[in-house]
Amino acid sequence: MEFKKNDIITIVIEDMGVHGEGIGKIQDETSFTFFVKDAVIGDVVEAKIMKVKKNYAYAKLMKIITPSSQRVEPKCLYNKQCGGCQIQSLAYPAQLMLKTNMVKNNLIRIGGFSKAFLEAVMEPIIGMEQPFYYRNKAQFPIGVNKNGEPIAGFYAERTHVIISNTDCALGAAENRQVLEMILSYMKQYHVSPYMESTGTGIVRHVLIRKGFATGEIMVCVIINADKLPFEEKLTQLLCTIKGITSISININKEKTNVIMGRKCRLLWGNDTISDVIYPRTPEEIAQNHDRCDHENKQGIVFAISPLSFYQVNPIQTEKLYSIALEYAGLTGTETVWDLYCGIGTISLFMARQAKHVYGVEIVDQAITDARKNAARNGIQNVDFYVGKAEEVLPNLYETKGIHADVICIDPPRKGCDPACLQTIVKMQPKRVVYVSCDSATLARDLKYLCENGYEVKRVRMVDMFAQTVHVESVIMMQLVEK
Repeated sequence: MEFKKNDIITIVIEDMGVHGEGIGKIQDETSFTFFVKDAVIGDVVEAKIMKVKKNYAYAKLMKIITPSSQRVEPKCLYNKQCGGCQIQSLAYPAQLMLKTNMVKNNLIRIGGFSKAFLEAVMEPIIGMEQPFYYRNKAQFPIGVNKNGEPIAGFYAERTHVIISNTDCALGAAENRQVLEMILSYMKQYHVSPYMESTGTGIVRHVLIRKGFATGEIMVCVIINADKLPFEEKLTQLLCTIKGITSISININKEKTNVIMGRKCRLLWGNDTISDVIYPRTPEEIAQNHDRCDHENKQGIVFAISPLSFYQVNPIQTEKLYSIALEYAGLTGTETVWDLYCGIGTISLFMARQAKHVYGVEIVDQAITDARKNAARNGIQNVDFYVGKAEEVLPNLYETKGIHADVICIDPPRKGCDPACLQTIVKMQPKRVVYVSCDSATLARDLKYLCENGYEVKRVRMVDMFAQTVHVESVIMMQLVEK
Protein backbone atom coordinates (compact mmCIF):
# COMPACT_ATOMS: atom_id res chain seq x y z
CA MET A 1 0.00 0.00 0.00
CA GLU A 2 1.35 3.42 -0.93
CA PHE A 3 0.96 6.40 1.42
CA LYS A 4 1.22 10.08 0.54
CA LYS A 5 1.01 13.44 2.25
CA ASN A 6 -2.46 14.48 3.50
CA ASP A 7 -3.80 10.92 3.56
CA ILE A 8 -6.03 10.22 6.55
CA ILE A 9 -5.24 6.98 8.40
CA THR A 10 -6.60 5.11 11.40
CA ILE A 11 -4.01 3.31 13.54
CA VAL A 12 -3.50 1.76 16.98
CA ILE A 13 -0.62 3.31 18.97
CA GLU A 14 1.55 0.43 20.16
CA ASP A 15 4.65 2.20 21.46
CA MET A 16 6.17 5.63 22.10
CA GLY A 17 9.39 7.10 20.72
CA VAL A 18 12.35 8.88 22.29
CA HIS A 19 10.64 12.26 21.83
CA GLY A 20 7.34 11.12 23.35
CA GLU A 21 5.54 10.61 20.05
CA GLY A 22 3.12 7.73 19.56
CA ILE A 23 4.18 4.91 17.25
CA GLY A 24 1.77 2.78 15.25
CA LYS A 25 1.91 0.50 12.22
CA ILE A 26 -0.36 -0.28 9.32
CA GLN A 27 -0.56 -4.06 9.39
CA ASP A 28 -0.02 -5.01 5.76
CA GLU A 29 2.85 -6.52 3.80
CA THR A 30 4.89 -3.28 4.22
CA SER A 31 4.43 -2.98 8.02
CA PHE A 32 4.69 0.80 7.56
CA THR A 33 5.42 2.81 10.73
CA PHE A 34 3.83 6.13 11.70
CA PHE A 35 5.00 8.63 14.32
CA VAL A 36 2.11 10.65 15.76
CA LYS A 37 2.78 13.53 18.18
CA ASP A 38 0.43 13.76 21.20
CA ALA A 39 -0.75 10.14 20.86
CA VAL A 40 -0.05 7.71 23.71
CA ILE A 41 0.25 3.93 24.00
CA GLY A 42 -3.14 2.27 23.58
CA ASP A 43 -4.86 5.10 21.69
CA VAL A 44 -6.79 4.37 18.51
CA VAL A 45 -6.40 7.55 16.47
CA GLU A 46 -7.22 9.22 13.21
CA ALA A 47 -4.16 11.01 11.86
CA LYS A 48 -3.17 13.06 8.82
CA ILE A 49 0.10 12.18 7.09
CA MET A 50 2.46 15.17 7.02
CA LYS A 51 5.75 13.73 5.71
CA VAL A 52 6.50 10.38 4.08
CA LYS A 53 9.84 8.57 4.12
CA LYS A 54 10.77 5.16 2.66
CA ASN A 55 9.61 2.98 5.57
CA TYR A 56 7.95 5.43 7.92
CA ALA A 57 5.98 8.66 8.04
CA TYR A 58 5.09 11.49 10.40
CA ALA A 59 1.42 12.17 11.00
CA LYS A 60 -0.62 14.79 12.82
CA LEU A 61 -3.18 13.71 15.41
CA MET A 62 -6.63 14.68 14.15
CA LYS A 63 -8.96 12.73 16.40
CA ILE A 64 -8.77 10.22 19.23
CA ILE A 65 -11.24 7.50 18.24
CA THR A 66 -10.71 5.36 21.35
CA PRO A 67 -8.60 6.81 24.15
CA SER A 68 -6.03 4.62 25.85
CA SER A 69 -6.72 3.40 29.37
CA GLN A 70 -3.37 5.07 30.19
CA ARG A 71 -4.43 8.48 28.85
CA VAL A 72 -5.00 11.26 31.45
CA GLU A 73 -6.04 14.89 31.29
CA PRO A 74 -2.90 17.06 31.31
CA LYS A 75 -2.52 19.44 34.23
CA CYS A 76 -1.15 22.18 31.93
CA LEU A 77 -3.42 23.87 29.37
CA TYR A 78 -0.46 24.47 27.05
CA ASN A 79 0.82 20.91 27.13
CA LYS A 80 0.48 20.33 23.36
CA GLN A 81 2.03 23.64 22.34
CA CYS A 82 5.00 23.75 24.73
CA GLY A 83 7.87 21.36 24.08
CA GLY A 84 8.70 20.95 27.77
CA CYS A 85 6.36 18.11 28.81
CA GLN A 86 6.25 15.52 26.04
CA ILE A 87 4.26 12.84 27.90
CA GLN A 88 1.97 14.69 30.30
CA SER A 89 -1.05 12.94 28.72
CA LEU A 90 0.32 9.56 29.83
CA ALA A 91 -0.55 8.26 33.32
CA TYR A 92 2.47 8.47 35.63
CA PRO A 93 2.88 4.70 36.23
CA ALA A 94 2.88 4.26 32.44
CA GLN A 95 5.52 7.01 32.14
CA LEU A 96 7.79 5.05 34.48
CA MET A 97 7.25 1.85 32.48
CA LEU A 98 7.99 3.72 29.24
CA LYS A 99 11.29 5.05 30.61
CA THR A 100 12.27 1.64 31.94
CA ASN A 101 11.69 0.11 28.53
CA MET A 102 13.61 2.90 26.76
CA VAL A 103 16.69 2.26 28.90
CA LYS A 104 16.34 -1.51 28.61
CA ASN A 105 15.96 -1.38 24.82
CA ASN A 106 19.09 0.76 24.43
CA LEU A 107 21.10 -1.56 26.65
CA ILE A 108 19.98 -4.51 24.48
CA ARG A 109 20.26 -2.82 21.07
CA ILE A 110 23.45 -0.76 21.61
CA GLY A 111 25.07 -2.39 24.63
CA GLY A 112 24.58 -5.97 23.49
CA PHE A 113 23.15 -7.15 26.83
CA SER A 114 20.60 -9.94 26.82
CA LYS A 115 17.05 -9.41 28.01
CA ALA A 116 17.43 -12.18 30.59
CA PHE A 117 20.59 -10.59 31.99
CA LEU A 118 18.97 -7.17 32.31
CA GLU A 119 15.94 -8.63 34.06
CA ALA A 120 18.36 -10.02 36.65
CA VAL A 121 20.33 -6.80 37.29
CA MET A 122 17.74 -4.04 36.74
CA GLU A 123 16.01 -2.76 39.87
CA PRO A 124 12.63 -0.94 39.89
CA ILE A 125 12.67 2.66 38.66
CA ILE A 126 12.30 5.27 41.41
CA GLY A 127 9.46 7.67 40.71
CA MET A 128 7.86 10.54 42.61
CA GLU A 129 4.85 10.66 44.89
CA GLN A 130 3.94 14.06 43.44
CA PRO A 131 5.36 14.33 39.88
CA PHE A 132 4.61 18.06 39.47
CA TYR A 133 6.09 21.33 40.79
CA TYR A 134 9.47 19.71 41.37
CA ARG A 135 11.87 21.96 39.43
CA ASN A 136 14.06 24.28 41.49
CA LYS A 137 15.16 26.23 38.42
CA ALA A 138 13.25 27.81 35.54
CA GLN A 139 14.27 30.20 32.76
CA PHE A 140 11.42 32.15 31.20
CA PRO A 141 11.88 34.06 27.92
CA ILE A 142 10.26 37.51 27.82
CA GLY A 143 8.48 38.80 24.73
CA VAL A 144 5.37 40.69 23.58
CA ASN A 145 1.85 39.64 22.68
CA LYS A 146 -0.27 40.88 19.77
CA ASN A 147 -1.18 43.98 21.76
CA GLY A 148 2.46 44.87 22.39
CA GLU A 149 2.29 43.95 26.07
CA PRO A 150 5.15 42.07 27.74
CA ILE A 151 4.64 38.36 28.31
CA ALA A 152 6.59 35.53 29.94
CA GLY A 153 6.35 31.85 29.20
CA PHE A 154 8.05 29.14 27.18
CA TYR A 155 8.94 28.63 23.56
CA ALA A 156 6.55 26.57 21.48
CA GLU A 157 8.18 23.31 20.43
CA ARG A 158 10.97 23.80 17.86
CA THR A 159 10.29 27.54 17.59
CA HIS A 160 11.12 30.79 19.34
CA VAL A 161 7.47 31.79 19.55
CA ILE A 162 6.65 32.43 23.21
CA ILE A 163 3.57 30.80 24.73
CA SER A 164 2.36 33.09 27.49
CA ASN A 165 2.27 31.07 30.71
CA THR A 166 3.42 32.17 34.15
CA ASP A 167 2.27 29.02 35.96
CA CYS A 168 4.30 26.06 34.70
CA ALA A 169 3.11 22.79 36.24
CA LEU A 170 6.71 21.65 36.79
CA GLY A 171 8.13 24.76 38.47
CA ALA A 172 8.05 26.12 42.00
CA ALA A 173 4.79 27.72 43.13
CA GLU A 174 6.47 31.11 43.65
CA ASN A 175 7.41 31.43 39.97
CA ARG A 176 4.02 32.83 39.00
CA GLN A 177 4.16 35.61 41.59
CA VAL A 178 7.70 36.59 40.57
CA LEU A 179 6.88 36.70 36.86
CA GLU A 180 3.65 38.63 37.23
CA MET A 181 5.44 41.19 39.41
CA ILE A 182 8.20 41.65 36.80
CA LEU A 183 5.66 41.99 33.97
CA SER A 184 3.72 44.55 36.00
CA TYR A 185 6.93 46.52 36.61
CA MET A 186 7.76 46.42 32.88
CA LYS A 187 4.33 47.80 31.96
CA GLN A 188 4.39 50.51 34.59
CA TYR A 189 7.88 51.77 33.76
CA HIS A 190 7.77 51.06 30.01
CA VAL A 191 10.68 48.62 30.09
CA SER A 192 10.86 46.90 26.71
CA PRO A 193 11.28 43.15 26.12
CA TYR A 194 14.20 41.99 23.99
CA MET A 195 13.35 41.32 20.33
CA GLU A 196 15.38 38.53 18.77
CA SER A 197 14.65 39.69 15.22
CA THR A 198 16.21 43.13 15.73
CA GLY A 199 18.50 42.67 18.73
CA THR A 200 16.76 45.60 20.45
CA GLY A 201 14.89 45.83 23.75
CA ILE A 202 16.09 45.17 27.28
CA VAL A 203 14.63 42.19 29.19
CA ARG A 204 15.55 38.85 27.63
CA HIS A 205 14.85 36.17 30.25
CA VAL A 206 14.01 35.74 33.92
CA LEU A 207 15.85 33.04 35.86
CA ILE A 208 14.26 31.83 39.10
CA ARG A 209 15.92 29.33 41.44
CA LYS A 210 14.65 27.97 44.75
CA GLY A 211 16.34 26.03 47.53
CA PHE A 212 13.66 23.50 48.41
CA ALA A 213 15.26 22.61 51.76
CA THR A 214 15.86 26.25 52.77
CA GLY A 215 13.01 28.09 51.05
CA GLU A 216 15.48 30.65 49.66
CA ILE A 217 14.60 32.14 46.26
CA MET A 218 16.85 33.78 43.68
CA VAL A 219 15.66 36.04 40.87
CA CYS A 220 18.04 36.96 38.07
CA VAL A 221 16.86 39.17 35.21
CA ILE A 222 18.88 38.71 32.01
CA ILE A 223 19.12 41.98 30.11
CA ASN A 224 20.44 43.37 26.84
CA ALA A 225 21.97 46.38 28.60
CA ASP A 226 24.32 47.35 31.41
CA LYS A 227 21.53 48.57 33.66
CA LEU A 228 17.87 47.91 34.19
CA PRO A 229 15.67 51.03 34.23
CA PHE A 230 14.27 51.81 37.67
CA GLU A 231 16.16 48.89 39.23
CA GLU A 232 15.28 50.03 42.73
CA LYS A 233 11.54 49.89 41.94
CA LEU A 234 11.75 46.30 40.79
CA THR A 235 13.84 45.39 43.82
CA GLN A 236 11.25 46.90 46.16
CA LEU A 237 8.48 44.87 44.53
CA LEU A 238 10.34 41.56 44.56
CA CYS A 239 11.42 41.98 48.19
CA THR A 240 7.79 41.65 49.24
CA ILE A 241 7.73 38.00 48.15
CA LYS A 242 8.39 35.53 50.96
CA GLY A 243 11.68 33.71 50.55
CA ILE A 244 13.39 36.17 48.22
CA THR A 245 17.07 36.08 49.17
CA SER A 246 18.92 37.19 46.06
CA ILE A 247 18.06 39.64 43.26
CA SER A 248 20.53 40.22 40.44
CA ILE A 249 20.85 41.06 36.78
CA ASN A 250 22.85 39.16 34.19
CA ILE A 251 24.21 41.10 31.23
CA ASN A 252 23.96 39.46 27.82
CA LYS A 253 24.28 41.88 24.90
CA GLU A 254 25.23 39.25 22.35
CA LYS A 255 22.90 38.37 19.49
CA THR A 256 22.76 34.72 20.44
CA ASN A 257 20.44 31.94 21.60
CA VAL A 258 22.62 31.45 24.69
CA ILE A 259 20.53 32.59 27.65
CA MET A 260 23.10 33.73 30.19
CA GLY A 261 25.95 36.19 29.77
CA ARG A 262 29.18 35.93 31.73
CA LYS A 263 28.67 38.93 34.01
CA CYS A 264 26.21 39.18 36.90
CA ARG A 265 25.56 42.18 39.14
CA LEU A 266 23.84 41.90 42.51
CA LEU A 267 20.93 44.27 43.11
CA TRP A 268 19.88 43.10 46.56
CA GLY A 269 20.59 40.38 49.13
CA ASN A 270 23.13 37.60 48.75
CA ASP A 271 24.88 36.64 45.54
CA THR A 272 23.95 32.98 46.18
CA ILE A 273 21.15 30.95 47.71
CA SER A 274 21.73 27.75 49.63
CA ASP A 275 20.16 24.33 49.50
CA VAL A 276 20.78 21.10 51.39
CA ILE A 277 20.92 17.55 50.05
CA TYR A 278 20.51 14.76 52.59
CA PRO A 279 21.65 11.16 52.18
CA ARG A 280 18.93 8.52 52.21
CA THR A 281 19.30 4.97 53.44
CA PRO A 282 18.41 2.00 51.19
CA GLU A 283 15.35 1.48 53.40
CA GLU A 284 14.20 5.07 52.84
CA ILE A 285 14.75 4.71 49.10
CA ALA A 286 12.65 1.54 49.12
CA GLN A 287 9.82 3.48 50.79
CA ASN A 288 10.14 6.00 47.94
CA HIS A 289 8.66 9.00 49.73
CA ASP A 290 9.31 12.42 48.23
CA ARG A 291 10.07 13.78 51.70
CA CYS A 292 12.11 11.99 54.36
CA ASP A 293 12.80 12.80 57.98
CA HIS A 294 16.03 14.80 57.88
CA GLU A 295 16.32 15.05 61.64
CA ASN A 296 19.66 13.81 62.99
CA LYS A 297 21.06 13.65 59.45
CA GLN A 298 24.09 15.57 58.28
CA GLY A 299 23.23 17.02 54.90
CA ILE A 300 25.55 18.70 52.40
CA VAL A 301 24.99 22.45 52.07
CA PHE A 302 25.45 23.92 48.59
CA ALA A 303 25.70 27.57 47.58
CA ILE A 304 24.05 28.21 44.22
CA SER A 305 24.78 31.24 42.03
CA PRO A 306 22.90 32.27 38.87
CA LEU A 307 25.56 30.50 36.77
CA SER A 308 25.96 27.35 38.92
CA PHE A 309 25.04 23.91 37.66
CA TYR A 310 22.77 22.16 40.16
CA GLN A 311 20.36 19.28 39.63
CA VAL A 312 16.89 20.71 38.95
CA ASN A 313 14.94 18.14 40.99
CA PRO A 314 16.25 18.18 44.58
CA ILE A 315 13.81 15.54 45.82
CA GLN A 316 15.02 12.98 43.30
CA THR A 317 18.63 14.16 43.56
CA GLU A 318 18.72 12.87 47.14
CA LYS A 319 17.61 9.47 45.86
CA LEU A 320 19.97 9.50 42.85
CA TYR A 321 23.09 10.40 44.83
CA SER A 322 22.20 8.03 47.65
CA ILE A 323 22.00 5.16 45.17
CA ALA A 324 25.36 6.19 43.66
CA LEU A 325 26.81 6.18 47.19
CA GLU A 326 25.31 2.76 47.92
CA TYR A 327 26.69 1.35 44.65
CA ALA A 328 30.16 2.73 45.47
CA GLY A 329 30.25 0.41 48.51
CA LEU A 330 32.56 2.69 50.52
CA THR A 331 34.01 1.58 53.86
CA GLY A 332 36.25 4.56 54.65
CA THR A 333 39.45 3.18 53.15
CA GLU A 334 38.84 3.91 49.46
CA THR A 335 40.30 6.48 47.09
CA VAL A 336 37.53 7.77 44.82
CA TRP A 337 37.67 9.67 41.54
CA ASP A 338 34.59 11.69 40.60
CA LEU A 339 34.76 12.60 36.91
CA TYR A 340 32.60 15.38 35.43
CA CYS A 341 32.04 16.43 39.05
CA GLY A 342 30.33 19.82 38.51
CA ILE A 343 30.12 21.78 41.77
CA GLY A 344 31.12 18.69 43.74
CA THR A 345 27.72 17.28 44.61
CA ILE A 346 28.57 13.58 44.31
CA SER A 347 32.19 14.18 45.44
CA LEU A 348 31.07 15.65 48.76
CA PHE A 349 28.42 12.98 49.22
CA MET A 350 31.11 10.30 48.92
CA ALA A 351 33.86 12.11 50.83
CA ARG A 352 32.27 11.43 54.21
CA GLN A 353 32.55 7.68 53.60
CA ALA A 354 35.84 7.55 51.64
CA LYS A 355 39.51 7.98 52.50
CA HIS A 356 39.98 10.61 49.78
CA VAL A 357 38.06 11.94 46.78
CA TYR A 358 39.42 13.61 43.64
CA GLY A 359 36.98 15.59 41.50
CA VAL A 360 37.54 16.66 37.88
CA GLU A 361 35.48 19.19 35.92
CA ILE A 362 36.20 21.26 32.80
CA VAL A 363 34.26 24.37 33.97
CA ASP A 364 36.56 26.44 36.18
CA GLN A 365 33.70 28.29 37.90
CA ALA A 366 32.18 24.95 38.89
CA ILE A 367 35.47 23.88 40.49
CA THR A 368 35.65 27.20 42.37
CA ASP A 369 32.13 26.48 43.66
CA ALA A 370 33.10 22.88 44.51
CA ARG A 371 36.04 24.02 46.65
CA LYS A 372 33.84 26.56 48.43
CA ASN A 373 31.20 23.91 49.04
CA ALA A 374 33.82 21.58 50.53
CA ALA A 375 35.02 24.35 52.87
CA ARG A 376 31.45 25.29 53.76
CA ASN A 377 30.77 21.72 54.89
CA GLY A 378 34.12 21.24 56.64
CA ILE A 379 35.12 18.45 54.26
CA GLN A 380 38.90 18.31 53.86
CA ASN A 381 39.56 14.95 52.20
CA VAL A 382 38.76 16.22 48.68
CA ASP A 383 40.82 17.77 45.91
CA PHE A 384 39.32 19.32 42.80
CA TYR A 385 41.00 19.77 39.41
CA VAL A 386 40.00 21.92 36.44
CA GLY A 387 40.31 20.25 33.06
CA LYS A 388 38.97 17.58 30.75
CA ALA A 389 38.51 14.26 32.51
CA GLU A 390 40.20 12.47 29.61
CA GLU A 391 43.31 14.66 30.12
CA VAL A 392 43.48 15.19 33.90
CA LEU A 393 42.86 11.55 34.83
CA PRO A 394 45.65 10.01 32.67
CA ASN A 395 48.08 12.78 33.64
CA LEU A 396 47.68 12.36 37.41
CA TYR A 397 47.62 8.58 37.13
CA GLU A 398 50.79 8.41 35.04
CA THR A 399 52.81 11.23 36.67
CA LYS A 400 51.77 10.91 40.31
CA GLY A 401 50.58 7.33 40.43
CA ILE A 402 47.28 8.26 42.04
CA HIS A 403 45.19 5.11 41.92
CA ALA A 404 41.47 4.61 42.32
CA ASP A 405 39.45 2.03 44.22
CA VAL A 406 36.20 3.50 42.90
CA ILE A 407 35.58 5.78 39.93
CA CYS A 408 32.29 7.64 39.61
CA ILE A 409 31.43 9.15 36.22
CA ASP A 410 28.52 11.50 35.51
CA PRO A 411 29.17 12.72 31.96
CA PRO A 412 27.09 15.00 29.72
CA ARG A 413 24.65 13.50 27.21
CA LYS A 414 27.43 12.63 24.76
CA GLY A 415 28.86 10.17 27.29
CA CYS A 416 32.51 9.53 28.16
CA ASP A 417 35.44 10.43 25.95
CA PRO A 418 37.22 7.27 24.68
CA ALA A 419 40.49 8.39 26.32
CA CYS A 420 38.70 8.61 29.67
CA LEU A 421 37.32 5.08 29.31
CA GLN A 422 40.74 3.77 28.28
CA THR A 423 42.34 5.28 31.40
CA ILE A 424 39.65 3.81 33.63
CA VAL A 425 40.48 0.38 32.22
CA LYS A 426 44.21 0.99 32.82
CA MET A 427 43.62 2.09 36.42
CA GLN A 428 41.59 -1.04 37.20
CA PRO A 429 39.36 0.35 39.97
CA LYS A 430 37.40 -2.33 41.79
CA ARG A 431 34.12 -0.58 41.04
CA VAL A 432 32.83 1.94 38.53
CA VAL A 433 29.63 3.87 39.26
CA TYR A 434 28.18 5.39 36.10
CA VAL A 435 25.46 8.05 36.38
CA SER A 436 23.87 8.77 33.02
CA CYS A 437 21.26 11.11 31.57
CA ASP A 438 21.32 9.41 28.13
CA SER A 439 20.85 5.66 27.94
CA ALA A 440 22.10 5.43 24.34
CA THR A 441 25.59 6.75 25.12
CA LEU A 442 25.48 4.88 28.42
CA ALA A 443 24.93 1.60 26.57
CA ARG A 444 27.83 2.35 24.22
CA ASP A 445 30.21 3.07 27.13
CA LEU A 446 29.09 0.03 29.15
CA LYS A 447 29.75 -2.18 26.15
CA TYR A 448 33.36 -0.93 26.02
CA LEU A 449 33.92 -1.43 29.74
CA CYS A 450 32.42 -4.92 29.64
CA GLU A 451 34.72 -5.83 26.76
CA ASN A 452 37.67 -4.67 28.87
CA GLY A 453 37.38 -6.43 32.19
CA TYR A 454 34.20 -5.18 33.87
CA GLU A 455 30.75 -6.60 34.47
CA VAL A 456 27.47 -4.86 35.21
CA LYS A 457 26.13 -5.83 38.62
CA ARG A 458 23.26 -3.40 39.29
CA VAL A 459 21.14 -0.98 37.24
CA ARG A 460 18.58 1.49 38.56
CA MET A 461 16.73 4.43 37.05
CA VAL A 462 15.59 7.56 38.85
CA ASP A 463 12.84 9.70 37.33
CA MET A 464 14.38 13.15 37.67
CA PHE A 465 12.18 14.68 34.96
CA ALA A 466 8.56 13.59 35.39
CA GLN A 467 6.22 14.40 32.46
CA THR A 468 9.17 14.33 30.06
CA VAL A 469 10.92 11.47 28.20
CA HIS A 470 14.20 12.00 30.07
CA VAL A 471 15.46 9.74 32.85
CA GLU A 472 18.65 9.24 34.87
CA SER A 473 20.28 5.85 35.32
CA VAL A 474 22.83 4.59 37.86
CA ILE A 475 24.97 1.55 37.06
CA MET A 476 27.36 -0.33 39.32
CA MET A 477 30.17 -2.16 37.52
CA GLN A 478 32.71 -4.44 39.11
CA LEU A 479 36.17 -5.53 37.98
CA VAL A 480 36.10 -9.18 36.96
CA GLU A 481 38.45 -11.23 39.13
CA LYS A 482 41.12 -12.98 37.07
